[in-house]
Amino acid sequence: MPEPSSFTISAAHAVSPTGVGPLTVTVTNGTIATVTSAETPDADIRVDPGDVLLPGGVDTHVHLNEPGRTEWEGFASGTAAAAAGGVTTVLDMPLNSIPSTTSPEALATKRSAAAGKLSVDLGYWGGAVPQNLGHLEQLWDEGVFGFKCFTLPSGVDEFEPLDAGQLHRAMTEIASFHGLLIVHAEDEKTIEAAPARHSRAYADFLNSRPAEAELRAIELVIATMRETGCRTHLLHLSSARGLELVAAARAEGLPLSVETCPHYLCLSAETIPDGAPEFKCCPPIRDAGNQEALWQGLLDGLIDIVVTDHSPSTRARKFAGDGDLQLAWGGIAGVQVGYTAMLDAATRRGIGLERVARWMSQGPAELMSVPNKGGLVVGHDADLAIWSPRTPLTVDAAALRHRNPISAWHGYQSIGSITDVWLRGNHLDGTKPIGHELFRS
Repeated sequence: MPEPSSFTISAAHAVSPTGVGPLTVTVTNGTIATVTSAETPDADIRVDPGDVLLPGGVDTHVHLNEPGRTEWEGFASGTAAAAAGGVTTVLDMPLNSIPSTTSPEALATKRSAAAGKLSVDLGYWGGAVPQNLGHLEQLWDEGVFGFKCFTLPSGVDEFEPLDAGQLHRAMTEIASFHGLLIVHAEDEKTIEAAPARHSRAYADFLNSRPAEAELRAIELVIATMRETGCRTHLLHLSSARGLELVAAARAEGLPLSVETCPHYLCLSAETIPDGAPEFKCCPPIRDAGNQEALWQGLLDGLIDIVVTDHSPSTRARKFAGDGDLQLAWGGIAGVQVGYTAMLDAATRRGIGLERVARWMSQGPAELMSVPNKGGLVVGHDADLAIWSPRTPLTVDAAALRHRNPISAWHGYQSIGSITDVWLRGNHLDGTKPIGHELFRS
């Protein structure tokens, strides 16, 4: 293939912001120079007529955990997994690394740890915790894309949640410099009141994280937005019951956006076996009826984007308690599979692939101010992927590239797979640490 960054690629089926159709893209020095709505017979690369040319995925919710918990995941392994799954841009969460990204000094430590290890382009979230309130603008000025907070314990001691008063302080501060707050919204008191018996049964775990916990926390977030005007994003919505609150907030004109995850859209509680902590995440995977309502929320535009919340751990931590779901680490390793799973699910549902690209590439890039990413558009980086619906895939956790070979996606059968990926015009094979750090546009 032409290397590394100047060529033409032509496809009978390509996903652009306006739909799926023939396209020829000219790449010059890693940037998309021209886009023409026609095939070109003499293009350097001719995509097979049965395959689809896509923009590279933009996953704005990934836990890479380095430094401090690199045995869980790291920059090299996590970004290699992203590249293999057609994801060319990721934003790294401020936990579960040690230190958490809650100060300029911690951000500098992150940057140093990432140097020379990135297979894809990467940016950083900051964290909003009780200890750094009043100092968030310093971290914003260093280039983070926004600030993550929890409304209940995060699962790691060094990243503490915000109570209602602290949430108000954080949102007031962030609004003052026109920043963005992203929120893990579950209500601690509701979960404390729920039954939480030690058990291998998935139904027992599900009962311990009721939908009401999401609803109460979302209500708090919206009420605080109303008072502060802070631009706010709800992370990993799992309960479709929250969509009524979202719709009402938007009708008021509040600047609220929402994401969900492939595991909520493609997996359901009814099919999860007992004693299988690889499926544990918080908030949890709920029932099939809820899944259908989430899909409808996506199609109706109430859910803006789909991201993976890639959050792996060691086998010892994931299987703590011999399958006791109250003791196991809660997180799903999905950065390599999420784009494929959504392309597969959309194809099966008769949903146009341009919608998937909007949810998993263009939308995240626009919503989170990631520059020059998210579409086959002149001036954007030449981040490309080929989806082959003629190349079936059965996911094998042992073959995934994240650090610990554990995944809820093991055994998932997709009608197609990602076969080729380019980052800024460079064809990726998993061996090139050519990723750049990104800063807000």
